[in-house]
Amino acid sequence: MYYPYLRGRQFELIALREYAQQLSDANNIIPIIEPVKKIFNSMKLALPMLIKGNVKFALILNPKVGEITKTLDITEVLKDLLADQSKWIPAYLLGNNFSEVSDQIFNDLYNNVMLICTDDTDYSDSKFDEIISSPYIKYIVSKENRSLKKKLVHMGKPFIRLDKNFHAQTSNKNYSILEDERFSEEYMYYEEEGYSGFSDYTVLVDEYIESGFLPWAVAIHLTYQKNEEIWIKHFVSDSNDGTSNIQGKFAEAAAKAVAFLDEKDIHTYASEELREYYYSKSYPGLGMVKKISIKNHLELINGILNTAQLL
Repeated sequence: MYYPYLRGRQFELIALREYAQQLSDANNIIPIIEPVKKIFNSMKLALPMLIKGNVKFALILNPKVGEITKTLDITEVLKDLLADQSKWIPAYLLGNNFSEVSDQIFNDLYNNVMLICTDDTDYSDSKFDEIISSPYIKYIVSKENRSLKKKLVHMGKPFIRLDKNFHAQTSNKNYSILEDERFSEEYMYYEEEGYSGFSDYTVLVDEYIESGFLPWAVAIHLTYQKNEEIWIKHFVSDSNDGTSNIQGKFAEAAAKAVAFLDEKDIHTYASEELREYYYSKSYPGLGMVKKISIKNHLELINGILNTAQLL
């Protein structure tokens, strides 16, 4: 099972919403969503679509980035959508806030909880062993940690490996330097390596960054299967000497992306949407470009996992 880690911003949620609506094969994806906006309109549109499409999701109830403060009770804001816990997984970010998370889980009275370990988590602390051994905890998400994996195997707890696969550049222009690179092969090996699932930040950087400025270059990031591995190709505009004419920059990047998709005979809902914008000479906005990249990745991974199950 694939557990993509996404923030609860508008276009990430639109990507999830459309993925759930357009899903035709069996679903092998459980998205992990970290809310970051104190206005939940986009979340209230996305979660019903995930539930209707039978796409189970994990929702982080103690987000650490964005606009949400500790005083906001996410479960109260979304209580109607979260009434049936069989449709979603309560998740908590775990640093060295062991007592705080334990108290929150106890107060919320949830079962089958997911803990997501962070860079601040002290795996050697006895309080860490105490919380992960709780009967309320089912899933543990962490970067690769052999000692933790061995410990969880003995406990019988599912361990989901979280990787940072997208190599961020300081400027979109720089993606043209290494325009084609290996992204992941984890789907082939996670089970034999003792993991119950694999996770990453899709085609986004792991660091939370609030965008809002005009870029000098437009870059479209598309993952695809190369032999058995997942690779990512970056399609970058050419007229990158200023921030004017973003629509023209998109057309330049889209021309390269569509030519590649045609050459590889790649047809997903996301790729067809990109083709439509390109051939109609429409500019959807940078947020929609990001949405297309995310949705293409979700479709790709789900299709690969479906195929693997049939072999």
